[in-house]
Amino acid sequence: MRTKSQKTLHHVLLTVFSLVMVYPVIWWIGASLKSNSELSSPGLFPSVPKWNNFTDGWKAVPGHTFTDFYMNTFGLEIAVMLTTLISCTLVAFGFGRLDFPLKKFWFSLLMVTLMLPGQVLIIPQYAMFHQLGWVNTYLPFIVPHLLASGAGGTFFVFLLIQFVRGIPPELDESAKMDGCSWFGIYWRIVMPLTVPAIVTVMIFCFLWNWDDFLGHLLYINSVDKYTVGLALRMINDSQSGQQWGQLLAMSLVSIVPATLVFVFAQKYFVEGIAKSGIKG
Repeated sequence: MRTKSQKTLHHVLLTVFSLVMVYPVIWWIGASLKSNSELSSPGLFPSVPKWNNFTDGWKAVPGHTFTDFYMNTFGLEIAVMLTTLISCTLVAFGFGRLDFPLKKFWFSLLMVTLMLPGQVLIIPQYAMFHQLGWVNTYLPFIVPHLLASGAGGTFFVFLLIQFVRGIPPELDESAKMDGCSWFGIYWRIVMPLTVPAIVTVMIFCFLWNWDDFLGHLLYINSVDKYTVGLALRMINDSQSGQQWGQLLAMSLVSIVPATLVFVFAQKYFVEGIAKSGIKG
């Protein structure tokens, strides 16, 4: 058993390393309240906080406020998450519960695409979407997820398959005896029992698409359709005398939704990862 001194040393080391990890965030918060002249000062926090960095930064893009960019981003996030939920759960149910010709071959092919680097697909995807006239729309983000092939789609299907396979098949037989169809089994049995995995997929989907700066930069050209990430870049490019406090303040605000989603859904996230791993 550990002695009291060992436990004390253990907690001291954990505290020190935690402070080292948190230090950049603390500096970030302090810098968002500073003026340009104070950013090079050694102190973490300014002598007089500039709270107007947040209000001025919110209106830093001419003709728009960050309210517009947040509405665009949340609208896109909701569409992507709904299409991901529909497509990935259906595909996972098919591989996990149904028997069909060449099932192992198609599943192996699915796993091969999981190992394909996303950077390889950037040019052919852009050329295809450009020919379809989808550039400067949200369709390049929504339609692939409707087909379970968007960013992270294969991983989401794989994660859900492991969870679906862990559900006792006897439940399917009981449902069939009661006259339930395959879609009824999917909707009434599999979906309710896979809620932790579904929430995990939704968290990943939200975070990855929220941080997808490159994809948004490639396909969105109109300021009216800009997401939060593109708006931050516009602040950085649009001012000759850069107000770094405003940029840091808006970048700090931009991580709040993703942080809140992870914090409040952390229970389901951990449960979904743990159960899918155990039952795989």
